[in-house]
Amino acid sequence: MNVETFYDNKTATFTYVLFDPIAKESAVIDSVTDFDIFSGRTSKQSVDKVIDFINQNGLKNKWILETHVHADHITAAHYLKSKVGGKIGIGSGIKMVLDTWLDVFETANDTPRDGSQFDVLFEEGDAFNIGEYEVKVWHTPACASFLVDGKIFVGDTMFAPHLGTARCDFLGGSAQQLYHTIQRFFTLPNDTTVYLGHDYPKQGELPVSTVTIKQAKETNTQIRPDVTLQEYVQKREARDATLAVPKLLLPAIQANLRNGQFGAPSEGGKQFIKIPVNAI
Repeated sequence: MNVETFYDNKTATFTYVLFDPIAKESAVIDSVTDFDIFSGRTSKQSVDKVIDFINQNGLKNKWILETHVHADHITAAHYLKSKVGGKIGIGSGIKMVLDTWLDVFETANDTPRDGSQFDVLFEEGDAFNIGEYEVKVWHTPACASFLVDGKIFVGDTMFAPHLGTARCDFLGGSAQQLYHTIQRFFTLPNDTTVYLGHDYPKQGELPVSTVTIKQAKETNTQIRPDVTLQEYVQKREARDATLAVPKLLLPAIQANLRNGQFGAPSEGGKQFIKIPVNAI
C-alpha cells in the first residue's frame, strides 16, 4: 500500500492518499477545504492538489475517509466525491457527536441526526479493501482509525511524541477514553507506522507526519505504556484548561457534521454559519 502525503500549512493538517499501485484503487483520508474565517470565503486549492494526484496517476477512488469530525478545519469530503467519486465513510461514533452538537447549533433541519449524510458508518472491526489491501476499522472516542499493511491512520488521537495527544475538553470529550484508545495502539507491533492527523512545526522545521509505535511508546511526552490512567487524565485535563478554543471550531464542526457542506441556503440563496453565543 503506497501513501502520498499532503500538508496544509494553514490548519497544520495532513491529508493522505492511500493507493494500490497495481490495482490503481485509492482512498483519501482527512481532506481539507480552505476557509477564511474573517471573510467567510472558501477555496479548493488544497484539495485540488489531491484530486490532481489521483487523476494524474490514473487512480479509481473508492473511499473518502474521515477519522473524526474535525474541529480545526472543514473537510472537503462532499466536494471530493463530486470530483473523483468514492463512498464517504466515518465511524458510527458520529451519531454521538451529532447528538451532542446538533442541539448546540439547532441545525437538525438540514443535518440528519442519524448520520445518513455519510455513505457508510463503520462499526468496530469492519473491514474493506483498497485494491488487494484490507483496511480494518478501529473505533476511537472521536470516530475511527484505519489499520492497513503495517500502517495506522489515527486522526487526532495521538500526535508526534513532543506534542503528546489530542485535547479532550470539547463537548463529549473524554481523557479516560482516549487513554484506553492509545494504550490499544501500543499493542501493535513496534514497527507499525503511525500516520498523524496534525503537526505544528517550529519555523524552519518540517512537519512530522509519521512515527513508529516503538517511538511513541518510548518518547511520547504525555502517554506511554507505563503511564497510569490517573496520571494521564490529570495531566491532560490540566493542559486542556490552559488551551484556547480553536478559531475554526464552530464553523468546522457545523460543516463537518454535514460532510463539509454549509447547509440549506436561505430564501435569498445564501449559506450561513451559525455562531451560538455563550453556548459552549
